[in-house]
Amino acid sequence: MRDPRVTDLARLLVNHSMEVKSGDKVLIDLFGERDELARALITEVYQAGGYPLVHLNNDALLRAQLLSTNEEHMDLMARHDLARMKEMDCYVAIRGRQNINELADVPSDKMKLYAERYNRVVHDERVNNTRWVVLRYPNPSMAQLAGTSTEAFEDFFYNVCTVDYKRMDKAMDPLVKRMEETEEVRIKGPGTDLTFSIQGLPAIKCAGKANIPDGEVFTAPVRESVNGVLTYNTASVYQGTKFENIRFEFRDGKIVKATANETEKLNKILDTDEGARYIGEFSLGINPDIHHPMLDTLFDEKINGSFHFTPGRAYEECDNGNRSAIHWDIVNIQRADYGGGEIYFDGELIRKDGLFTVPDLQPLNPENLRG
Repeated sequence: MRDPRVTDLARLLVNHSMEVKSGDKVLIDLFGERDELARALITEVYQAGGYPLVHLNNDALLRAQLLSTNEEHMDLMARHDLARMKEMDCYVAIRGRQNINELADVPSDKMKLYAERYNRVVHDERVNNTRWVVLRYPNPSMAQLAGTSTEAFEDFFYNVCTVDYKRMDKAMDPLVKRMEETEEVRIKGPGTDLTFSIQGLPAIKCAGKANIPDGEVFTAPVRESVNGVLTYNTASVYQGTKFENIRFEFRDGKIVKATANETEKLNKILDTDEGARYIGEFSLGINPDIHHPMLDTLFDEKINGSFHFTPGRAYEECDNGNRSAIHWDIVNIQRADYGGGEIYFDGELIRKDGLFTVPDLQPLNPENLRG
């Protein structure tokens, strides 16, 4: 018998996130072995009048392909999958990988080919031309990363994925207004003193439409405006490698110095292309029920009291002109239990130690979003 929470989540994805309509073609992209959500999605897509199409992914087989790939091979894969993506009206990715490090030993030059000649091509079509949503799906591997039992992680997962997104959406409006009226942002914290402009760029609400779980408002810095130092206090897995203690120094928008536990690999990623050393996104995380990192970006970037500052490609809906095969959301948590920190908009303190301090933004604090 299917867990009723799976059906509820499938309905949320189909009716709220993707807004599937009659005749829509919906690609269900499944990573991992658990298929109960995919089966529930097929049912819900049919009930909405759409046509479900399922694609199965296997990271071990992807690794085997990437180890000996070349430009011609990546271009062939991209053409094949791009043609399919162009047929789609909606897209949902269910990511429940068993091993987040499966691609860790793929050589950097092969990962660069994959990022530039495959991922960027297919990703841009999906992001810009479908109604899409991406989510993780609970499995023992994810529970291990979170430091919990599998059952406890599943309870956590369904709680954070089904928060009151309508309430959250409304509470985000004042933050959108402030961001769109702000010229200069300053961020201070342990190992961090950063300034940049967001003048003239839109602010985008994320309340369950594109990611599940959700809870962030993002914009982008003016490309050449970023100056100062940023030290991230959460680890991040990217291209199969775990990075810790990431520290960037910026001059006129560019990352001029980058260090971490894997400094050489970090700089190879940042040298993927010219845009990888510039920032494509600045976002504030506000999900009231996500408190601690678990090496999973879709959860970590929504942590309440956090922000992420993203090397690489800007989104089309908030375009600062930066182009890259890279888009790497790296998170800093500013709550007091993580060392604290401050965010200023045009000199006004708007968030301290992870809590909004100004009255119009206080509805976004966790105790208010929970109701």
